[in-house]
Parts: sequence; C-alpha cells; structure tokens
Amino acid sequence: MKVIAVNGSPRKNWNTATLLTKALEGAANEGAETELIHLYDLDFKGCMSCFACKRKGGASYGKCACRDGLTPVLERIAAADALVVGSPVYLGSATGETKSFLERLLFPYYVYDRTGSSLFPRKMPVGFIYTLGANEAQMKVAGYDQPLTLMSQFAERIFGAPTETLFVNDTYQFDDYGKYVSDRFDVAHKAKRRKDVFPQDCQKAFTMGEKLTVAIT
Repeated sequence: MKVIAVNGSPRKNWNTATLLTKALEGAANEGAETELIHLYDLDFKGCMSCFACKRKGGASYGKCACRDGLTPVLERIAAADALVVGSPVYLGSATGETKSFLERLLFPYYVYDRTGSSLFPRKMPVGFIYTLGANEAQMKVAGYDQPLTLMSQFAERIFGAPTETLFVNDTYQFDDYGKYVSDRFDVAHKAKRRKDVFPQDCQKAFTMGEKLTVAIT
C-alpha cells in the first residue's frame, strides 16, 4: 500500500507540514509505505485549458498533457492507494499552488458526459487538511469552509470514495509575534492553543492517516 501526502504550504516544517507528517505516521502505523511531496519545491502551472485530456481518441485522453515538474507527481498519485492534501488557507481559500495542483490532478479524470462520470480506474480514499489563523466561529461567519468542502465533494466524485476533511483553526502563525504587526491577535491565547489544542489536532491527523489506510484494504 502506498499513501502520498501533498503539502500545499510554502513552509516545510510548520503547521500544515506537521499535520501531514502525522497523517503519514498514522498510515505507516497501518502498514503503508508513505511519501511527502512539497508543492513549492516543484516548477509547474495550473490547468492550461488545452482540453487534450478530453479529446476523443487523443494520446492524452484522461490524463494531463502538460509536461513539467508536476507530471511525475501526478503519475505517482495515479498509482497510489490513498492521498492526503494539506494547505493553509490564504484569503479564504487554499494556496494557489494547491489549487493549481488539484486542477491538474482532478480535471483530466472528469468526463463531460451527462452524469459527470470519472475515468479514475478504482476507488481511492482522500483526506484534506486545512490550517487557518481564524478560529472556528470566524471561519463559519466568513464561509471559508464552504469552497473547501466543495473540493472534497469533487474529489469524492472523481475517486469514488468518501473523503476525510480536517480543519485546524486558530493556529500559531509566527515563531515570534513581536517581530510582526499582529495586534489583532491575543498572543497568550495563541500560545496556549498551540500547547494544548494543536497536539489534539495532530492526533486527529494521525487518525485520519490510519482511517484512509484501513479504507484501502
């Protein structure tokens, strides 16, 4: 079994990457081989709207025709058994790199028929992990969770299996809040939540990795 995690954050050792690592630890605990991919290490673009993946009888029907740094990643995911995608939330959505990756991953499998069927050849469980500086109430009021939930629904349609989504709110954003203009934040509250709640979120990510792996078998 192979479980791949994709980090859509520019930071390799902060909240999102930590949670993805925990998810992979959970997958490994159930016997899976794991791999963590950092999108910001890759040179790639989003969907080019060439529609080669939709061309009847085309050489790239059902797969992305673009050839760049993302191509081998898409090939490894196509052969994987489960996937975890993580991203911080910037301006109410996943990072641009994450969205570009998801465009290239999902759209080629999506069929323009009357039912919106999928060309992905099997069922693959997928997990999403999103980290936010906003707390749970602020996220709901702003509606940040809605477009992210829609992405999960689209992944379910493409990969044919239920998705898992974890929102990790009120995250500790800086190593030293005194270095940044950040008066809107209660630093003591942020630090306490980092100490008391973030470990619980890490456990939830670990459990997600376990559940995704169990769903494979």
